[in-house]
Amino acid sequence: MQKVFNPTSFPKKKEKEKNKPDSLHLLNYQPKKIAMKIFEAIRKDHDIQRKLLDELINTSGDTERRDQVFEALKHELLIHEDAEERHFYKPLISDDMMQQHARHGIAEHHEIDELVEKLENTKQDSSAWLKYAKDLKHKVEHHLEDEEHTFFQLAGKTLTEDEKESLATKYVDFMEEARNGVAH
Repeated sequence: MQKVFNPTSFPKKKEKEKNKPDSLHLLNYQPKKIAMKIFEAIRKDHDIQRKLLDELINTSGDTERRDQVFEALKHELLIHEDAEERHFYKPLISDDMMQQHARHGIAEHHEIDELVEKLENTKQDSSAWLKYAKDLKHKVEHHLEDEEHTFFQLAGKTLTEDEKESLATKYVDFMEEARNGVAH
């Protein structure tokens, strides 16, 4: 059985961590059911990933907090990749103008997964772990920038307004279910 991530199961921050930012509450984010375009929906999740990455880099040693943030980030990246590939890349990959970009995005997802696996297989209190975490932050941020500054603009020319809203609805529903432990 697949382990389901539950963001509410985290213990409170230790006293010395009280003044550090806490991004875990963002995982309970539920977008309003308004007409939203796919780009807005994905960008909101990108912001969550950026905050979790920043928080992860600011943790230290083999601490419960580092483990919490890493588990939250790992889960967020996994469900985001799945939702994005199903409800954004898949509809675009058959378009000649978008195919190369969609394939590139999927390849970057794979590279991100490999860095997450390196982190899982490295002791959290080692200097290698922090290096891999920084590599992950760099790779994810590069991927997000590519999507937001190139891919979104091209996709915006390819998709109709109705498609942009329909894909957003499917994407947001998928993310809500995944965050609530519904397996896909």
